[in-house]
Amino acid sequence: MALPSYADPLEKAWHYTYLVICTLIFLFLIAPILVVMPLSFNAEPYFTFTDKMLNFDPTGYSTRWYDMLLTFGMLAPDAPRDTSWWADAWTNAAWINAAKNSVIIGFFSTILATGLGTVAALGLSRPEMPARRVIMAILISPMIVPIIIVATGLFFFYSAISIQNWGIPYLGVILAHATLGIPFVIITVTATLVGFDHSLTRAAANMGADPITTFRRVQMPLILPGVISGALFAFVTSFDEVVVVLFVGGLDEQTIPRQMWNGIREQISPAILSVATILVLISIALLTTVELLRRRSERLRGMSPG
Repeated sequence: MALPSYADPLEKAWHYTYLVICTLIFLFLIAPILVVMPLSFNAEPYFTFTDKMLNFDPTGYSTRWYDMLLTFGMLAPDAPRDTSWWADAWTNAAWINAAKNSVIIGFFSTILATGLGTVAALGLSRPEMPARRVIMAILISPMIVPIIIVATGLFFFYSAISIQNWGIPYLGVILAHATLGIPFVIITVTATLVGFDHSLTRAAANMGADPITTFRRVQMPLILPGVISGALFAFVTSFDEVVVVLFVGGLDEQTIPRQMWNGIREQISPAILSVATILVLISIALLTTVELLRRRSERLRGMSPG
């Protein structure tokens, strides 16, 4: 926000002090990211800046750790990089398998969380809904309760019902991640419904539309940005979660965060920094998408110009 021309010296001093404080807080928050990214290009197997890196010597930088993401766990990593090599990487590379597991679990848990969260938000947005506040508190509790408590409860619950014997791969992790993602969907969709004009649904009903048609043709197009935003938050929650996977995931259900945890515990490798850099870039892309959807939602509801 620009400083008005009529501001007195005290207001100008506070304005620039406020900018300095915000800049320092921003640098404090992104400092770990600023350190991780260049370290992922370290040519040496260290987690610190080498003299060559500090002197900007090109030989101090390398993409070897990004290449390791493709070759670690392969049967023949040194073979010519033809179709067979890529097939070997797709089948046996540990990081690629972890990425596939993360995408599969994240996709299905996001679908489940988005569907259930949207339905819950629609119900909670109606004034005639009894005990709305209590139900809302219960539904968003997984976001408030410490994750270790949720993971422990799910572990004992899954053990009691023997979910591992049901023969459905990833089922336990998908349900757990959906539980963690539902609160984000509820909050974003509920925020979208705050400015929703319910006279539109009453008009649709007066014209003979049934509830399903009203939702599909009237409500859904207007709340779609909020639904997609909630789905993105649910996907990021699933993609970055490690504690629940450690408790309820099987040995063959290695996700990227779990693979990173194993790498830190068993062997310290800068390849972890390469994965962290890629995840940061993915998170930035998803957050940018969320912001664009938020602005589109405001334009649709007439809350912003343009």
